[in-house]
Amino acid sequence: MQVIRLEALSDNYIFLLHDSKQNIAAVVDPAEAQPVLKKLAELKAELVAIFNTHHHNDHVGGNKRLIEQFPQLVVYGGAEDRGRIPGQHVFLQEGDGVEFAGRIAEVIFVPGHTRAHIAYYFPPEKPGETGELFCGDTLFSGGCGRLFEGTPTQMVNSLSKIRSLPDDTHVWCAHEYTLKNLKFALSLDGDNTDLQKYFDKVQVHRNRGEATIPSLLGVEKRTNPFLRWDNPSLQSAVNSNDAVQTFARIREMKDNF
Repeated sequence: MQVIRLEALSDNYIFLLHDSKQNIAAVVDPAEAQPVLKKLAELKAELVAIFNTHHHNDHVGGNKRLIEQFPQLVVYGGAEDRGRIPGQHVFLQEGDGVEFAGRIAEVIFVPGHTRAHIAYYFPPEKPGETGELFCGDTLFSGGCGRLFEGTPTQMVNSLSKIRSLPDDTHVWCAHEYTLKNLKFALSLDGDNTDLQKYFDKVQVHRNRGEATIPSLLGVEKRTNPFLRWDNPSLQSAVNSNDAVQTFARIREMKDNF
């Protein structure tokens, strides 16, 4: 399974999954249809599935056009997004699996950004290989999604599920926010040498106009303040010794950064 990153809107990423053996494709969170249709034409591939993480228009905006072009495709999304995702056929819950290219993705329920948000995790096929996590707007490199429909407690629980995945997991998040996120992270956690090194690396990539996604989950665990709510230095920085309160205060600070 090849993952092809497509740019969309101002800072969105769409992920096209390509099975070269059958020459079929699936797409994760098509913000708009045109980049997907262009790449499918280049590959001469048939689109068979849309995997939506949540209902926001910058993740489902291309659904209708893609369904018109490929009427037989299947649209997947969270069970609690019923009525909010255009063309949704399959309503997924925690622990369900979805198949593509002979691989089974585990469905993880990760409310917080929205009440119905899900993520798709393809475990490695063999020991030593890398898993693939499609997490929408729950986790960003260096950050996390705003709490539009959920609570800090929900988001901490959701991010805990993601944090439990192997370090060697590609994080395919849906926006290019990394540089700004890391600037905020440094304002709280400036003595973190892993964070300093990651910021320098990201700055080089962005100066060249290069994408920073996917990131690695192991890097996120060491550098992303929204996965480090139980870190003593961060708790001290926000004057809290409670995990959820620490997360909530960091999120509020980021909202106003």
